Amino acid sequence: MGHENITEFILLGLFSDEDEKVACFVVFSFCYIAILSGNLFILLTIRGSRLREQPMYFFLSYLSFMDVCFTSTVAPKLITDLLTQRKTISYNSCIAQMFCAHFFGATEIFILVAMAYDRYAAICRRLHYMVIMRRQVCYVLVMASILGAFIHSILQVLIIIELPFCGPNQIDHYFCDVFPLLKLACTDISLLVIVIISTTGVLSILTFAALVISYVIILSTLRTRSAQGCHKALSTCGSHITVVFIFFLPLIFTYVPTADSISNDKVFALFYTVIAPMFNPLIYTLRNTDMKNVMRKMWCQDTRFEGK
Repeated sequence: MGHENITEFILLGLFSDEDEKVACFVVFSFCYIAILSGNLFILLTIRGSRLREQPMYFFLSYLSFMDVCFTSTVAPKLITDLLTQRKTISYNSCIAQMFCAHFFGATEIFILVAMAYDRYAAICRRLHYMVIMRRQVCYVLVMASILGAFIHSILQVLIIIELPFCGPNQIDHYFCDVFPLLKLACTDISLLVIVIISTTGVLSILTFAALVISYVIILSTLRTRSAQGCHKALSTCGSHITVVFIFFLPLIFTYVPTADSISNDKVFALFYTVIAPMFNPLIYTLRNTDMKNVMRKMWCQDTRFEGK
């Protein structure tokens, strides 16, 4: 099979109005800078302090790194295309972008699961927490997340590279993804749509359900705790739950409906490619006392030292 005579695709992007494009260029440029600076700030804070010894922050540093990588596969092309007339992307670059977006996005999902497991162990298995979440286990969970994401992503690529593309080459999206590419294939895709919905879509729903159930169990356990311990645990769990909802709900709306709802998919995709990675640093720092204290100590001390 293969891609036959199509060598490049045209990305139709988010908007067609020129005034909207200029305004969006400014907004998305600001968002991308905020994502890079916010997540790198968290990464440097954790790596440069004793927080890195705690499993929760060990996972959070990887989550921040994946946020930067995930958004960087999509945002630069989205931003530059807003100012260009012809938004082309080569076939190979399109496949590479799709692989990277799925790889970094799926790694984030699995790390969020690892973070939920960590909170469960910390709150529901307190006496055995240091044994359950020892450093070797943390590394295994991160490596398992990366391996799982790689398998998921390579399967998406294998589906697409086997399809013939011989007709229109306009992708109704701002980046290369499975459903928009399936619509351009010169063959019957109904079975493939069912396969993707039943794998990616169902996986997203099951993971989301598992995360929600785990946090319900954690929160029900907290009712027996002291007020101070309960407040601290609630603040960290609250951060995690907020991130899970912002990331997963748009993802589920994208991969659970049929491939005919592409116009809405672009809006939903903005949530998990740009909005969620931008708000993650704020959610994790503003609701987290430990992070705020370490940041104050690290960065304020550095500022005072430079002032001297």
